[in-house]
Amino acid sequence: MREQLTLGRWHRLELGRMLRAASSIRSIPERIDVLSRALLGIPYGESTLIGSPCEAETFVVNLDSVDCFTFIDYVEAMRLSASFKGFCDNLKKVRYRNSIVSYETRMHFFTDWLDTPRVKDVTFEVGEEKIRGVTKTMNRKSDGSSFVPGIPGKERRFAFIPSSLFDEVVIGRLRTGDYGGIYAEAEGLDVSHVGIIIVKEGRLLFRHASSIERRVLDQDLLVYLTGKPGIVVLRPCGP
Repeated sequence: MREQLTLGRWHRLELGRMLRAASSIRSIPERIDVLSRALLGIPYGESTLIGSPCEAETFVVNLDSVDCFTFIDYVEAMRLSASFKGFCDNLKKVRYRNSIVSYETRMHFFTDWLDTPRVKDVTFEVGEEKIRGVTKTMNRKSDGSSFVPGIPGKERRFAFIPSSLFDEVVIGRLRTGDYGGIYAEAEGLDVSHVGIIIVKEGRLLFRHASSIERRVLDQDLLVYLTGKPGIVVLRPCGP
């Protein structure tokens, strides 16, 4: 298996110390807050993963630049780890089905995470009667072509909370550390963007790798959702 490790601002030993310290935080929301806060300011980078139907997959750790999905990949793997080796092992579990590093087993879509026990879909729990259910064939565009070449379509039913229906009750049910996906109206896609919800001093923040601001940052979630269809909410569970 080919590997490419780029740790950016960290040395391997420093990263290991950070993970060891965070692993002692019993609260999952607090642990995710601490770890994701350490990644604030990392530059936005597109196409940092290596692999395609024509190119063998490389196991990539790139903390020098992240896109929205690799950002939550790294945070989720970090929150499960107490060492650098554990982080790499857990990243394989987070990014690939059965930890098998290949383009075909990579989890290309946000709701692919629902096939694992690491998170649960709390969209209904948060939105209750306000949710909208949808059924889509993931990766299949309306014209029959694919968003991700070489990956077969898979029918999936899930729900989202429309942005226009957010109120104090919905807001009060969101937790720090929830993974939020901005619902995509296009056929074949579940979400168009992902990030981490942070509840801080009565405010809802969206911690994400922004292609507009070109870095990982915090933005007001309700402002960010303005004009967007809605949100899918996955909540981490387990260790």
